[in-house]
Amino acid sequence: MRSPETIRLSGVHVSEESERLVLAVLRSGHIAQGPMVERLEGGFAALCGTRHAVAVTNGTIALVAALQALGVGPGDEVVTSPFTFVATLNAILECGATARFADIDPATFVVDPAAVADAITPRTRVVMPVHLYGQAPDMRGIAALASEHGVAIVEDAAQAHGAFAAGEPVGSFGVGCFSLYATKNVTSGEGGMLTTNDDVVADTLRVLRNEGMRDRYQYERAGHNYRLTDVQAAIAIPQLATLATCNELRRSNAARLDAGLSDVPGLRTPAVVPGNTHVFHQYTVRVTDDAHLDRDTLARRLAQRGIETGVYYPRVVHDYDCYRTHPQVVVTSTRGAEAAAREVLSLPVHPGLSADDVDRVIEAVRSELAV
Repeated sequence: MRSPETIRLSGVHVSEESERLVLAVLRSGHIAQGPMVERLEGGFAALCGTRHAVAVTNGTIALVAALQALGVGPGDEVVTSPFTFVATLNAILECGATARFADIDPATFVVDPAAVADAITPRTRVVMPVHLYGQAPDMRGIAALASEHGVAIVEDAAQAHGAFAAGEPVGSFGVGCFSLYATKNVTSGEGGMLTTNDDVVADTLRVLRNEGMRDRYQYERAGHNYRLTDVQAAIAIPQLATLATCNELRRSNAARLDAGLSDVPGLRTPAVVPGNTHVFHQYTVRVTDDAHLDRDTLARRLAQRGIETGVYYPRVVHDYDCYRTHPQVVVTSTRGAEAAAREVLSLPVHPGLSADDVDRVIEAVRSELAV
């Protein structure tokens, strides 16, 4: 009997329109930053409802550039989540700033505004919430805190293309930072995007990414090469037109998973922050101590059944030797994030899944966790 095909955790599909645009770029002879990048920027600005969008080489650089454009440096502090990909922390350290951590809401995996308030000090220059797995935290609460303390907001929206918080697009609450990595809801293979309504910040970003030049050989500051290519932009442009549909398919798959898994003992399905729109870059459950199997055993059993899963993330970001004693990392107790790291498991939710695929995931999880 033939084994069923593996259900992948993520699916990457490049459309014929992307192929057509890439070929047009290659034939044009202009493959570096040019009109395609400008077109992609316009699409992202429209997506986020901002006046500006600035393309850069990747999502990590987007975070670094945002902090640099805001003048963050040594002696400054940035408050962020301990439950995130390492790029969030690396960007803070790259700018010479100090990282402080605010614990997460264990049901939604995003920072708790009350914990953010506790982490803010007189040295805080930026609050950097992470829109994990496809949803933002309570951004109205965070915006109120930022206004009260006179600090800026940099949104790590690497996983939240097209998400909304309190009815507003993510990326519009401060400086939004998106990744266009291969598995993201919008991809160019590698790439990043910043969004902002601040004319000065946008202008600074454009100068920074171009070696500090406003015009050719007109240097205004020490800069970098953060440019995106037209080839990469051409891959991503058509995805903006289909993003809403793809995100709706992700939400539909997530709803089907919720319905099939919400009553499984020892399994907690993901919660959505009230008033937010989740785009389910990942569908992440928690395998608690009450479950029949632990998280890692369940992942191995599902792999044997041909179902890919992922652990994002197995430890809080500062719980590694290179960060634990780093002079720019303030390690505090973040029990909610530490508990989540022990229990999270991401299941397939991408728009390439059929209803039968989702049902197969549900049946496999229910079967393995049956007492």
